[in-house]
Amino acid sequence: MQIQDLPYPDPGVPDARSGPRFLWWLFRNQLGGQLKSLAWGLLHFASVAALPFCVGVAVQAVVDRSGSHLALAGGLLALACAGNAVGDTFLHRTAITNWITAAARVQQLLARKTARLGSALTRRVAAGEVVAVSTGDVEKIGWFVEALSRFTAALVTVVLVCAGLLVYQPALGVVVAVGLPALALAVLPLLPRATRRADVQREKAGRATELASDTVAGLRVLRGIGGEELFLDRYRSASQEVRHAAVRSARMWSLISAIQVLLPGLLLIAVVWHGVGLAREGRITVGELVTVYSSVMVLTYPLRHFEEIAMAYSFSRPSAKRAAGVLSLERATDTAGSRAAEIPSGDLYDPGTGLLARAGLMTAVVCGDPDAAGRLAERLGGHPSQAGVSVLLGGVPLDDLPLDSARTAVLVQDKDPVLLSGTLRELLDVPSSGDVSPEEALAAARCDDVLAALVQGSLDAADPMDSRITERGRSLSGGQRQRLALARSLITDPEVLVLDEPTSAVDSHTEARIAQGLREVRAGRTTVVFTSSPLLLDRADRVAFLHEGEVVAVGAHRELVHTEPRYRAVVTRETDDEAAPDGSVALTDVLQELEEIEEKA
Repeated sequence: MQIQDLPYPDPGVPDARSGPRFLWWLFRNQLGGQLKSLAWGLLHFASVAALPFCVGVAVQAVVDRSGSHLALAGGLLALACAGNAVGDTFLHRTAITNWITAAARVQQLLARKTARLGSALTRRVAAGEVVAVSTGDVEKIGWFVEALSRFTAALVTVVLVCAGLLVYQPALGVVVAVGLPALALAVLPLLPRATRRADVQREKAGRATELASDTVAGLRVLRGIGGEELFLDRYRSASQEVRHAAVRSARMWSLISAIQVLLPGLLLIAVVWHGVGLAREGRITVGELVTVYSSVMVLTYPLRHFEEIAMAYSFSRPSAKRAAGVLSLERATDTAGSRAAEIPSGDLYDPGTGLLARAGLMTAVVCGDPDAAGRLAERLGGHPSQAGVSVLLGGVPLDDLPLDSARTAVLVQDKDPVLLSGTLRELLDVPSSGDVSPEEALAAARCDDVLAALVQGSLDAADPMDSRITERGRSLSGGQRQRLALARSLITDPEVLVLDEPTSAVDSHTEARIAQGLREVRAGRTTVVFTSSPLLLDRADRVAFLHEGEVVAVGAHRELVHTEPRYRAVVTRETDDEAAPDGSVALTDVLQELEEIEEKA
């Protein structure tokens, strides 16, 4: 896999049983790139390790006054330098490729899981945690996957050099062969503490990210109540905790780095001390002493990769654990689907509540419990987050269909839809049937003032479609965001459209116009609207009233206001003291309000 081939056609099915298993799965899925990195790493490190031998041959050639040996040493030195240059260049290239492709694979997996779980993800994992996993954790995981092949090449080189020194000069080779493993293992007792401090830093950073996300999301409200300074102080405190944790973690890694510098120095002193004694006794030549000394100095370079792999694993293990935790999340009804991919049509029926939405009609659903309404809306979309009886579309259980097919057949717009940043044209560029144009959808959602506001806020955009929308549409009011989200859903033009409180943040006059536009655009299509607004209810073909999880009444809005007191109480929001014995006062007020708004519209 090369960088230009990204994204992956299929990132695969991860082994998310644990962090180490996930890291091993990533390594196996990039085996080709790892082998390339290993090969170039071996060439690089072997060339570096060969330099001391070439220098030793050159020194001994000068001592022996041998021109042929000196020429041989020069040729070997040039060859080692060339191998070093080529190996280092392509090692860096393949290592970075492994890093980026591993990070891209993890990001694709996380994005796919997020799209699959939908709103169920944020109910089970904090938003700040998801952000931290998809940013910082992805980089740390890619770092370990990339460093593993370089560490393997360094390890093989160290073993080969130790074995070569034992053969080349056994007296000094024994010192090096014993000292180098001690150097590599000396920092192991410090790694658990360093890992714990890194985990604390990561945990505090995740909390700070979550706090910042919540503060920015609620900034408009905070300013209204004068509470922005309070939350900013909280974020400052959280960021200071992150800084202190980072300093404590850096101190431990600084200690590990210092040990990695000190111990090789002590080994060099031991080699020189022992080697000088052997040279005085005539047991080794000057060239052999220089070779062994230079080899120990050069081996400190691959030894640094032992420290790096320890750091990479310490940081990536908890990151991989968190990523695996997100990737292991499943909806209670997530299956591949026992049926072939198809887009059924017909009546939408929920056996759990008895709700029936006739094909081609606009059905309004009134439910006094907003949470229960949200769960029902999710269930109508198929594959809900909680197990239960499957909803039927044209007699076909949606839970038996592949998730993509179920979502294509039934589109559910949450009561709090999210607008992605970008231009309005990009926002409305969604999969669609092509029967509803962006202009028609925007008109039906009554977005005239929204378009004007977007143009006014974008100095370089004469066309409203080229105006930019900020992150999550925070520069727009709640009603404006609702209308743009409704327009996006109308463009999609699904077989069944489920809307959860689509006009809760707009004024009555605009709501009446939206109700009319919705009927016109969705004519002949099945539409389910969860609402308690009399304006939308009066425009619906059928109204279903849910009480304690069951449909207890079905009919026209004005009929239910007359005949069903519980329905009238939810729609008019009347209290027991305000309600007339026969409901006549409340009914008269509702009908009068409807007539006045219709005249204005």
